[in-house]
Amino acid sequence: MANGFYTVPQAKNEPCLNYGPGSSEKAAVKAALAEMRSEVKDIPMTIGGEKVFTNRKSKIVPPHDIKHSIGKFSNGNKGHVKDAIAAAMAAKDKWASTPWQERAAIFLKAADLIAGPYRARMNAATMLCQSKNIWQAEIDCVCELVDFLRFNVQYMTEIYAQQPNSSDGVWNRLEYRPLEGFVFALTPFNFTAIAGNLPGTPALLGNTVVWKPANSQIYSAALVMEIFEEAGLPAGVINLVFVDGPAAGDVIFNSPDFAGLHFTGSTGVFNHLWATIGNNISKYKSYPRIVGETGGKDFVMVHPSANVDQVVTALSRGAFEFQGQKCSAASRAYIPKSMWTAVKKGLREDLKSMKMGPTEDFSNFINAVIDEKAFDKISNYIEKANRDKDANVILGGNYDKSEGYFIEPTVIQAKKPDYRTMCEEIFGPVLTIHVYNDDKYDEMLGIVDSTSPYALTGSIFAKDRYVVEHATKALQNAAGNFYINDKPTGAVVGQQPFGGGRASGTNDKAGSVLNLYRWLSPRTIKESFAAPKDYRYPFLEES
Repeated sequence: MANGFYTVPQAKNEPCLNYGPGSSEKAAVKAALAEMRSEVKDIPMTIGGEKVFTNRKSKIVPPHDIKHSIGKFSNGNKGHVKDAIAAAMAAKDKWASTPWQERAAIFLKAADLIAGPYRARMNAATMLCQSKNIWQAEIDCVCELVDFLRFNVQYMTEIYAQQPNSSDGVWNRLEYRPLEGFVFALTPFNFTAIAGNLPGTPALLGNTVVWKPANSQIYSAALVMEIFEEAGLPAGVINLVFVDGPAAGDVIFNSPDFAGLHFTGSTGVFNHLWATIGNNISKYKSYPRIVGETGGKDFVMVHPSANVDQVVTALSRGAFEFQGQKCSAASRAYIPKSMWTAVKKGLREDLKSMKMGPTEDFSNFINAVIDEKAFDKISNYIEKANRDKDANVILGGNYDKSEGYFIEPTVIQAKKPDYRTMCEEIFGPVLTIHVYNDDKYDEMLGIVDSTSPYALTGSIFAKDRYVVEHATKALQNAAGNFYINDKPTGAVVGQQPFGGGRASGTNDKAGSVLNLYRWLSPRTIKESFAAPKDYRYPFLEES
């Protein structure tokens, strides 16, 4: 066997294609959309490398075209979760002992497959399944997922290179083992990149995984699994199951081999899972690693010195791209009274120009929210604001679910900074603005910091550098991803590692080396080349 200190390809961010008129990439995605809309996929679970179909099926429809079916998936049960755990444990030893460069090659190949021959299909799947326009799909399911895969390989080699010093006659080494057991990856609907990264990162480091995606993301999750398998991922390393959350949790969190949770989702669910793990702690072979990125109530704090056009664009993009269904979306903003007329005018013009409709029409900026449950929740907030004396719906506010789950971009003006839509996570195209007196800026900083239990993302706008410095310090715990004169969305792997604190999660920073450390269990090895042969030390001698 040949040996060497291998150097992996230098990671760099995957460029986003622009899908302009007449471009080859636009034609390729439109062809993929037409092809995938024309068929009804029968999507199985993947357990131990086998495709598992069941008689109980659930229909998959585009959120923007709910009368049209693009697929169905096989519903599993507790027995399938047990099978997935067994498959993960059976594959564990061989996978953990696979040389790191072989594991790296699989995920680097997956990255190239996504960036190359699968690019159009990945985009089309995410556009159909999650109702993302082409730009939101491209930056998610292609560029961000490719970045996760490539940068994580580079981070892995950086970790492995970290070794302790050795004194004379001794060789000290650090061995970076995977966790003892399996990792449970629980992934959300809104980002295909997250759905691929949460099982992929632990697997890269030698762990085996049971992966449960959100039902509303299964269509694109299945394609990610297909790509992993084409890249050479061995059977049992990642096991994809479609099971109700409580049924999966009942099996997963009672298994003595449960070693870690990689989660993105709601704060309430994460709190419940953490409590369950804590109550079951005596059942496990080791203390499980718990990594979670949860909710957000992300802010835009504007100083009177800010540039109006920059503020308007940040609000329009930050609040309404992907229908506000980003945990980083701008959902509350604080505008000085002196700027409010200009900001409101700019928002009105932007929202008037935003077209809403199916993702297949590339001229639509706004598409549908993910499902009927989300539609009902979001529209309920709008209805209550329409009736409430403490708020006014000043822009948008219309919604309809006859053809798809469409909600107009909506702006609410709240008379009080603690109005419910300034505090509660809505996860939809709803931005609430509080207008404050210019001389109350410092007071508003304290309100921004204390209004929400979350601390995921936030941004400030100001030209005055003293103001920027002051606000950055005052809001140091209010956001794990903090933006100066920019919208609070759009974190890039390797550039802005993503994650927040407080009720927004464990802040383990996906897109950085920090996340990878959580899926490793180091072992220190000391080897003595000339071990002592007598217990006596020199100090014992008097002369």
